Amino acid sequence: MVVYFGSFFERNNKETILFAGKKISLWGKCPLLSFIIKDAEAMKKLGEILGSLLNEGNIVCLSGELGAGKTVLAGGIAKGLGVKEHVTSPTFTLIKEYKGKFPLYHVDVYRLDDPAEIFELGLDEYLYGQGVTVIEWADRIKEYLIADYMNIKIEKLGDEKRMVKISSNSSNYTHITRELERKCTFLR
Repeated sequence: MVVYFGSFFERNNKETILFAGKKISLWGKCPLLSFIIKDAEAMKKLGEILGSLLNEGNIVCLSGELGAGKTVLAGGIAKGLGVKEHVTSPTFTLIKEYKGKFPLYHVDVYRLDDPAEIFELGLDEYLYGQGVTVIEWADRIKEYLIADYMNIKIEKLGDEKRMVKISSNSSNYTHITRELERKCTFLR
């Protein structure tokens, strides 16, 4: 048995868990943690705390509509990884690399016409490299992600207020999510 924030889940394979006798997909569909974020500063702080918990090889998939706060969260993650530069969305360059505690690969796949282009452009080398990879608009390429990843969905609740739902396709992120929950009590 693995305990996820007070609920008991039984692992039956890599893609699903049994909860209360029901099979639930872990491919970003099983919310493990959620926060109501009041403004961009709180979003950045959430990202900073998350960034401080990430390790080499971690992949963070961000999804949400335009203006939801994906780049703000990515900037916070960068700060938590010790990146000194200001983070901007790599919409036109597809990927931007930053130096921190680990390399940060900030990817934006918004402009890809076909998700399979990630292989043609060599983005898969970054996805499975030695750094931390943060992917904006990741819902467009999830079918091609074969590694474990953390999924963060951002929903607008108003001008600045956001609902942030954090899940994973793997128990490999459980310790990160638990620590995030512990360190972000100010957001609950």
